[in-house]
Amino acid sequence: MKLANVDGRAVLLTAEDEGIDVAKASGGLFSLGSLYRNWDEFQTWAKKLTAKPDVVFTRAQLGPPSPAPRQIVAIGLNYDAHAAESGFAAPDGLPPVFTKFVSALTGPDTEVVLPPGGNVDWEVELVAIIGRTASRVEESEAWDHVAGVTIGQDLSERISQLAGPAPQFSLGKSFPGFAPVGPWLVTPDELADRDDLALGCAVDGETVQDGRTRELIFPVAKLISELSRTITLYPGDLVLTGTPSGVGVGRSPQRFLRAGEELVSWIEGLGDMRQTFVAAKEA
Repeated sequence: MKLANVDGRAVLLTAEDEGIDVAKASGGLFSLGSLYRNWDEFQTWAKKLTAKPDVVFTRAQLGPPSPAPRQIVAIGLNYDAHAAESGFAAPDGLPPVFTKFVSALTGPDTEVVLPPGGNVDWEVELVAIIGRTASRVEESEAWDHVAGVTIGQDLSERISQLAGPAPQFSLGKSFPGFAPVGPWLVTPDELADRDDLALGCAVDGETVQDGRTRELIFPVAKLISELSRTITLYPGDLVLTGTPSGVGVGRSPQRFLRAGEELVSWIEGLGDMRQTFVAAKEA
């Protein structure tokens, strides 16, 4: 099952530009605002659905598949090669955890304003969308708490992120538009191997990241299990699982996004996202 946010309405995809309006087909039983809280019931209903497509849309109409998460949890240093390029040893225990504030959340195809004087970097990531409340869940049961997966970009302004006296990870990664997610949710049963997906991104056609999710130090199930020992993950929450190597800050010389450039991010079986970057207007 693939589920999109089309102009704020949940749409079950039958193709990449058409689908079934969930609220209409369910007689108002399910909507984008309620279906994650009732994910099990929604899945049961959706599997029996026989309605025909009634929505045709364009990419410009797509919003984030989960538009109002209570929490956006992000993970650092969750690939060995990325930890090394960042100047850190691979973590023995749970990798660094921070948040991206919900105000940064957007859909998959967006224009992003570059903060004045900043160094904005790319970080393509697999995103798990929570479908059941997760508190102290076992690793063997963790995937049962995932509604589906999608693509995310953990855009990061490195100067403010790393400013002292202590790093400001959450602020440096939460400028407006710095959490594009999409293009839609894909349930794990749609994937040949939910734990081994190719992912990457390109700047103006040049591939800068190219990895596989099998290289995650903490794969999705282990990550959710470990997170749930401390925090409760709620339906609709987003978990950005970490980025592979190839970020701009780890290059020699370092490279950051510039006005006029386009960033295309992809994950196998999930589609792609496109961000274009513009300079901030002078005051």
